[in-house]
Amino acid sequence: MTGFHVIAGSTETLVHPPVRRIGVSDLVDALHLGFSDFWEKPSHYVFLCLIYPLVGVVLATWTSGNNALPLLFPLMSGFALIGPFAALGLYEISRRREAGLDTSWWHALEVRQSPAIPSIIAVGLFLLAIFVVWLLAAQAVYMWCFGPNPPASLGSFVTDVLTTSRGWTLIIVGNLVGLIFAIVVLATTVIAFPILLDRDIGAYDAMYTSVRALRANPIPMLVWGLIVAALLVIGSIPLFAGLAVVIPILGHATWHLYRKLIAAPTGPARRELGN
Repeated sequence: MTGFHVIAGSTETLVHPPVRRIGVSDLVDALHLGFSDFWEKPSHYVFLCLIYPLVGVVLATWTSGNNALPLLFPLMSGFALIGPFAALGLYEISRRREAGLDTSWWHALEVRQSPAIPSIIAVGLFLLAIFVVWLLAAQAVYMWCFGPNPPASLGSFVTDVLTTSRGWTLIIVGNLVGLIFAIVVLATTVIAFPILLDRDIGAYDAMYTSVRALRANPIPMLVWGLIVAALLVIGSIPLFAGLAVVIPILGHATWHLYRKLIAAPTGPARRELGN
């Protein structure tokens, strides 16, 4: 049944693949391998990932009106919450390079042929729901601090946020709430999409395996979350242009992080390397 297939995968049983213990040095190695994947054909991946800085510019322009100004930061930071889903094509490229297959950029689109696509969509919808709830929570925090009235202008909004007690309350409480959402996404999806591309174990088992990976490696996984957040901030500073480089490196590195956490599958659960 399709619904059960989404939960448990093609075998209709919960697999629970074993999780390895890793160290911070493994994170550095994953980033190095991710950069190697990127550097093989950097122009292709930059072109493929130009959508990320373009989305950033669109969001900034859309929120330039006074009514939407309070949503600018939640939208930009919340966009990172759906990043694991947006990087699907990059995981596929790394998977193909690992298998010795052609890694031309158009192969990133072949994720739609994955037998686990129903599970991938299910986890993607979960991330979309998290994104929407985050926006609602951010709006609620703003209204709690500043009330229902929109800011008079961009300048007054920035001044209120940076120089008033309620502005600092907004920054502190808003970031704490955002941290909760980020931890939820990290715990449930850090390797969920790579494992689904690699083997069809179902949405539930993929997310549960991510949780188990965090529980087995709390310090390295939290450090990984900080690395991702820091690189996304750095990539966003020059008008989001840096995201065209940061996103593909992080996407490829996430595949290699998955490989360090979960051994390559064998037998019928393994996705055919030529597909």
